[in-house]
Amino acid sequence: MVEQIPVRNPRTGQFDDFITPPTPEQLKAHAERLRQAQRDWWHAGLAERITALQQWREILLARKQELASVLAVDTGRWPESVLEVEVVISSIERWCRLAPSLLVEREPAHTSIPFIELKSQLVPYPLVGVISPWNFPLLLSTMDAIPALLAGCAVLVKPSEVTPRFIRPLNETVASVPLLRDVFGFVQGAGETGAALIQLIDLVCFTGSVETGHIVGEAAARRFIPAFLELGGKDPAVVLESADLELATSAILWGSVVNAGQSCLSIERIYVAETIFDRFVEKLVDKATRVQLAYPSYQDGRIGPIIDVHQADIIAAHLRDAVEKGATIHCGGSIEQLGGGLWCRPTVLTNVNHSMKVMTEETFGPLMPVMPFSTVQQAIDLANDTIYGLSAAVFGSEQDALTVAQKLEAGAISINDAALTSVMHEGEKHSFKRSGLGGSRMGPASIMRFLRKKALIIKTEPVVDPWWFEELKTQSIS
Repeated sequence: MVEQIPVRNPRTGQFDDFITPPTPEQLKAHAERLRQAQRDWWHAGLAERITALQQWREILLARKQELASVLAVDTGRWPESVLEVEVVISSIERWCRLAPSLLVEREPAHTSIPFIELKSQLVPYPLVGVISPWNFPLLLSTMDAIPALLAGCAVLVKPSEVTPRFIRPLNETVASVPLLRDVFGFVQGAGETGAALIQLIDLVCFTGSVETGHIVGEAAARRFIPAFLELGGKDPAVVLESADLELATSAILWGSVVNAGQSCLSIERIYVAETIFDRFVEKLVDKATRVQLAYPSYQDGRIGPIIDVHQADIIAAHLRDAVEKGATIHCGGSIEQLGGGLWCRPTVLTNVNHSMKVMTEETFGPLMPVMPFSTVQQAIDLANDTIYGLSAAVFGSEQDALTVAQKLEAGAISINDAALTSVMHEGEKHSFKRSGLGGSRMGPASIMRFLRKKALIIKTEPVVDPWWFEELKTQSIS
């Protein structure tokens, strides 16, 4: 018998819900149903697929408030939940607009050999599996699924067991679109379900920690299927002497503490030119202390609770380690228990260095450790001193910032802003170092991850090939 998994409410700390994972037989049957329906979905053509996705978009629009409300229960925060739904809806519209120009099978082209032409065919992977995390449950469940569906794949999603409440209403919206419901499904479950899913699919998209990502990548490699991994980050911000301090402190504060810092794209370490260091810290602390917790109601502030209790332990451990090694806390600095939930106020630290976990390991919380640098090269070296390479930010005159950005080892660099890839998904990028593997999940190229290219090499004239055996060249070709 499959055991139920209790679900914790991050605002109350109570386990007030539960999910029931599928049995191995149920999961296999679900995957097989989707796989069987995929061929008709593909052969229906792109226009039909766009129509189905647009119908789904209209249903999401009609149920936008309900979906945001369920996400808010899952995650304990409101503005980000509304934004999640809005981004997913706009993502469907964007992909439906882009797909016709991207999924074009080119007309036969001439080659270097006069009697050979080349035609291409795009063939989707039959069944794509998506394993998504708890910090942005809806967005990260659908970011890969939407382009995969338009490419002609069937998609089976396993969201995190920490934030699963949104699955039921989302499944209802999918079920309202007859053509879509046969090729798009969600399953509940924890790591065991995710591991079993990998054995049933043809391609996996995973978003999560580096450690789990390695496990997923190894499992996919054993099955010889593609794995697209978007993993953790320890994003730096570099503030040059030429930076606008008002702009830099506001952008970095938002990029560090939005969603309580629970984002792989959060700014997690800040390097500031020593000539402006004191002024920067003063402004940052002043602004950070004005951002309040969204407690007791959603409307009382901007910072929601720590969603996963295990993440609260990591944040507390990083704070203890930093203080024990000499860091100074200017504001915030602890995990608070309010109404049963776990909360952390925006926290600014100085006297930090790379011996501290808060500067080297992913924190996933609203902590802003700030460290001075004396030369631009030192700032670049410090920013690159990491196993991660997801994204970064640079502040300064545009030319100065671009010069530094081009030397940073990360996939997306925001110039005079922070965490721009959280709101703008058009720039193609790769994850550097241990922050990920595989093609870009952003920009037009991301849809091509779900397609295999087939070359149709056509002989157009009945002529003798010059590379044939000499004996064959004497025979006539009819």
